[in-house]
Amino acid sequence: MEYTFSNGLRDLQPSAIREILKYASVPGVAALSAGNPAPEAFPVKEIADISDRLLRTRSIDVLQYGATEGYTPLREHLKTYMHDKYGVGGEGDMVLITSGGQQVMELAMKTLCNPGDVVICESPSFIGSLNSFRSLGARLCGVPLEADGMNLDVLEATLKAEPNARFIYTIPNFQNPAGVTTSFEKRKAIYALAKQYGVMIVEDNPYGDLRFAGENVPAIKTLDTEGLVIYAGSFSKVMSSGMRVGFAIGPQPVVAKMVVAKQGEDVHTNLWAQMVCHEFMTTCDYEAHLDRLRGIYKVKAELMMALLDEHIVPAGINYQKVEGGLFILCQLPETVDVAEFCSLAVKEHKVAVVPGGAFAVNDEVLHSFRVNYSTPTNEVMQEGVQRLGAFARSYIK
Repeated sequence: MEYTFSNGLRDLQPSAIREILKYASVPGVAALSAGNPAPEAFPVKEIADISDRLLRTRSIDVLQYGATEGYTPLREHLKTYMHDKYGVGGEGDMVLITSGGQQVMELAMKTLCNPGDVVICESPSFIGSLNSFRSLGARLCGVPLEADGMNLDVLEATLKAEPNARFIYTIPNFQNPAGVTTSFEKRKAIYALAKQYGVMIVEDNPYGDLRFAGENVPAIKTLDTEGLVIYAGSFSKVMSSGMRVGFAIGPQPVVAKMVVAKQGEDVHTNLWAQMVCHEFMTTCDYEAHLDRLRGIYKVKAELMMALLDEHIVPAGINYQKVEGGLFILCQLPETVDVAEFCSLAVKEHKVAVVPGGAFAVNDEVLHSFRVNYSTPTNEVMQEGVQRLGAFARSYIK
C-alpha cells in the first residue's frame, strides 16, 4: 500500500533530539543531551502517600471521568496561587488544566490560527512547540534571540510585514534551548508591540520556578490589561514530568474555545494526576519543595559551568551563564560544521549533545549545541565535558 500523509505531517521529521537520545542510551555514552528533571528531584514518597490516600478514600473520584476544564479544586487553587504569588491572572481570566504544558501550545494554535497564518517565535526555540505549530499549518517567522530576549527591531519589522500574524510565542525564563531570560524592559516592549499590532502572546513558562540565582522577573501576563496573553505553566519540571499536568491562564473567551478544542483531543487531563498535584500543593510544604529543587539545580548548574569554563571555553566555544532552568547553549565558531561536530562527538567520542539546528525555526544555520545539567549525574557531567573538550580542541582549527 502506498500511504498518503496529511499536509501538516508529511514534511515533519523525527525530532533530532530524539535521534540523539538513541545514541545517548548506548552504554558508555556520556549523555548531556536530555532534558529530564533530576531523578532526585521527584517527590516520590509524597506522591506515593497521596496516591494511596486518594485511592483508599476517594477511589471513584480518582477513577471516574472529569470535567474538560480540569479538576475544580486545582483550578481554583492555581488561580489564587498564581495571582497572589506572581500577579498572573485576573478577573477576566480562566484556568484550564492541560495534558502537560505542551498541550497549551497545541490548543492555542487550534483556537487562534488557520492554516497559513503566522506564528512569530524566538529563534532558536523549543522544537516540540515548533512542530505543533507546523503540523497545524502555521507559517513560522523566527526572531533572533539575544542575551536579554528577542531582537525588538526584528520583531517589529516582522509584525509590520506579516498582517496574518496571530500570536507571538515566547519562553521568557531560562529559554529552551538558549537558557536566556528576557529582561523586564523587553517584556514590556513585547507586550506593547503585541497591543499595537493586535496580536496575542503565548507565554510559555515551564522553568520559572527553577531560578536559583538573580532576581525574579515579572511575567508578561502581569502586564496584561487587554486580554492579550495566554500564560502556560507546568508541573513537569517541579513535580513529575510523567504525570503530564500543565495549565493555561488566559482571557476567558479564548480559553473557553481551547476547552472545546481539548474535548476533541483527550476529553480531560488525567484526573488522578490532577488530584495529586492539588493535594501536593495544599497539604505538603510546596514552597520548601521548590527551594529544595533550586538547591539541587544550583549545584548541578554551577558544576556544569565550571566544567565548561575549564574544558570547553579554551577550545573557542562560548556560552552565556544561566541563573535557572535546565539548559545551556554553547556557541561554536562559524567555521564549524555543527551537525558533523555533534555526530562525531557521540559516535567517536561517546558524548551526546544536541545540535542547535534541532531548534531552528526556518532552517536557519545555528552554530551552537545544547547541553543539559539536570539529567546527568555529576560524574557523567565531568566525564562528558572532559571528552567533549578534548575532541573540540582537536577538531576546531
